[in-house]
Amino acid sequence: MNIDDILAEVSGNALSLETRDLQDLTRAWVTERSAPELIPWPSDLMERIEVVEEQVGNTEPKTNFRLIIIQTELERFKFLVRSLLRTRIAKIDKYALYLLTKPAQSARLSPSELQYARSHQAMLEAHYRSSFLSQFPVSLQRLDDTAGGISMIEQPDVDKAVFVRALRDVEEPIVVDGTDIDFEMRRGDVYVVRWSAVRDVVMNGVAELI
Repeated sequence: MNIDDILAEVSGNALSLETRDLQDLTRAWVTERSAPELIPWPSDLMERIEVVEEQVGNTEPKTNFRLIIIQTELERFKFLVRSLLRTRIAKIDKYALYLLTKPAQSARLSPSELQYARSHQAMLEAHYRSSFLSQFPVSLQRLDDTAGGISMIEQPDVDKAVFVRALRDVEEPIVVDGTDIDFEMRRGDVYVVRWSAVRDVVMNGVAELI
């Protein structure tokens, strides 16, 4: 795709595509800010945004008014992307060891985020060892110790309450583990419920956090 293709799409049916991408990005941003755990990195969406940004950035906006409109829209995308990244980095800083020791969680990181998490954790461990861990017995120096059935690895609270709205009817009843609560979600319904109970329907795009 080149800049001529992008401009042609703007004059055609690209408005719906652009609107959909903006909605997807906004939904990813809200979900990331509301969910207690890290959400999978929206790689396909980010690649599309990067392609448009690269093409637009190499063209003089004064040559085409439609290009100015695209650049204005790109600023909206950039704001959301920056806020999304800040939220994700805060979670990576807090749960770095948990993310790195769980393959399913590591898969949610982008390549750059994975590199950042590893560097962050390595520097944190080096700081701890030089500050105080080196003075402890070797058996007490591990940061991932699970002695006594208690893990030292900080994990997200997946039972945190979230606001969720159904985008369409949910086929299976929502079951809240550890309770006798179960309920059906219909399109437009809004609930306050544990994240662990609605995680799957949110991840599958059947519902959204608000």
